[in-house]
Amino acid sequence: MTPRFAKLTPPAGEAIAYGPAGIRVPTRPIVPFIRGDGIGPEIWEATRAAVEAAVAQAYGDGRALVWFEVYAGAAAAAVYGPNVVLPDDSLAAIRHYKAAIKGPVETPVGGGIRSVNVALRQALDLYANVRPVRYLPGLPSPLKAPEKVDLVIFRENTEDVYAGIEWAAGSPEAQALIAHLNQHYLAGREPLSPEAAIGLKPMTRRACERLVRRAVAFALAAGYPSVTLVHKGNIMKFTEGGFVEWGYELARAEFGERTLTRAELTGALPSGKVLIKDRIADAMFQDLILHPEEHAVVATTNLNGDYLSDAAAALVGGLGFAAGANLGDELAVFEAVHGTAPDLACRDVANPSSLILTAYELLRHLGWTEAAELLLGALRTVIGKGWVTADVACWLPNVVPLSCSEFAASVVEEIRAAGA
Repeated sequence: MTPRFAKLTPPAGEAIAYGPAGIRVPTRPIVPFIRGDGIGPEIWEATRAAVEAAVAQAYGDGRALVWFEVYAGAAAAAVYGPNVVLPDDSLAAIRHYKAAIKGPVETPVGGGIRSVNVALRQALDLYANVRPVRYLPGLPSPLKAPEKVDLVIFRENTEDVYAGIEWAAGSPEAQALIAHLNQHYLAGREPLSPEAAIGLKPMTRRACERLVRRAVAFALAAGYPSVTLVHKGNIMKFTEGGFVEWGYELARAEFGERTLTRAELTGALPSGKVLIKDRIADAMFQDLILHPEEHAVVATTNLNGDYLSDAAAALVGGLGFAAGANLGDELAVFEAVHGTAPDLACRDVANPSSLILTAYELLRHLGWTEAAELLLGALRTVIGKGWVTADVACWLPNVVPLSCSEFAASVVEEIRAAGA
């Protein structure tokens, strides 16, 4: 049954559903979308044109995405009233229709929550933040061989600093907790200063296990050779250390016949198997630069994943070419990972590539692989010809930048040419 909305009217179409065999996608699925703030509306229109061209080229009249606009961020406050930055309507629509796509959103001052993006993930229990990182030839990179970067980062999306609790330095709460710790847990050790600020980072076995489960299942299904558990367990023994310990145990218990650890591996990795290994977070940053080909799928905690995913994106062109997905068991919200860039808004100069690549992940999620590959292929071709927006052109010699709309038109032209 379609939910009743306060200020939304769904279009004619069908909802994605899940059954024993997994996702079921109709020929005209309704997909909620959030334009976003700042440059959001411009990059959304560019992305929409490219996606619709790819779907039409791949399937003719046989399939189509039915877009359903919902709201978050500043645009939501304009529709629902001051301080309403994540309306119940939007959450209900995503819950019902199962998959959505969004541009970057801002959290207006006085909104009552720290981040619209974080609130959305937590409200819908989108526990896996997934960031594919791949190089598109023609993009500037600090690496000599950026084509070696081909990995997918799974970042835990609900705990760690996202669920963090903190107290300001000198506050009664911080001083009471410090006094309690000094008296009962730190006897004989260096006491905590009563002037310290205090923060907690809760991490549970359940949340860590379901993140690792998702990463290992993905690696097996997609044919990736390894899953690297990234952590700081050498320092934080029971949170970060718990993550890596629980990750190994989960892989052994649920995927034991199809996974190996380094200790179990002798010689080459057998076909159809996935190597489970771990890396301390600071060493992983070095690996990303020196030996990126050694890592295929990465599973990590919230804060480590935040750092790693942005650092990895910097190696292949920056956040303007980073796709993002927030996944739950039956819900998915695909999002551009960069900010709203309000200084560029309404100037037709923004780079829509992040949202286009995010739409590619949406199409793959739906199982519409023909359209997805048309979209990615066209983007590769356009960039390979040096047809890029100003944020990239400034790093390349003798390149005249395209506007956002011109870039989108070039992608659409390549899609149509590929199917001619």
